[in-house]
Amino acid sequence: MAASKTLPMGQRKKIALVAHDNKKNDILEWAKYNRNVLAQHEVYSTGTTGKLLERELNITVIKLQSGPLGGDQQIGAKIAEGNIEFLIFFWDPLEPLPHDPDVKALLRLAVVWNIPIACNRASADFMFSSPLMSGEYERQLPDYEEYRQRRIGGAE
Repeated sequence: MAASKTLPMGQRKKIALVAHDNKKNDILEWAKYNRNVLAQHEVYSTGTTGKLLERELNITVIKLQSGPLGGDQQIGAKIAEGNIEFLIFFWDPLEPLPHDPDVKALLRLAVVWNIPIACNRASADFMFSSPLMSGEYERQLPDYEEYRQRRIGGAE
């Protein structure tokens, strides 16, 4: 079995909220319903979604680029750096988008770094109603040190 380590997730979570255009109303409705919980955490978002959330919820949202302009990749980088611990991503499975590879990369990074992911309202509702949401949590991570130290093409 591969070694693992734990990464603490504090009581105040770093949450990214992302929504494709056809899902912006859904995430806004969900966020309004969960406004009091969101206000207790650090909220990040991609461009337009962030502006809408900040205006509707009257809370501070750390806004990154719009998704197609690199915002999805910025969120992914923050996940890899440990600066985002939770992803709510209402994506539209019926609408092909020019930045689909970025979307797939973002979801892959969330899985690699074992952060909670909600891709629709039902999963977001279940996660936000969990008792783990209001407390500390020890996130299990594979130990990637062996991968980082691997030999490549016979190089030392």
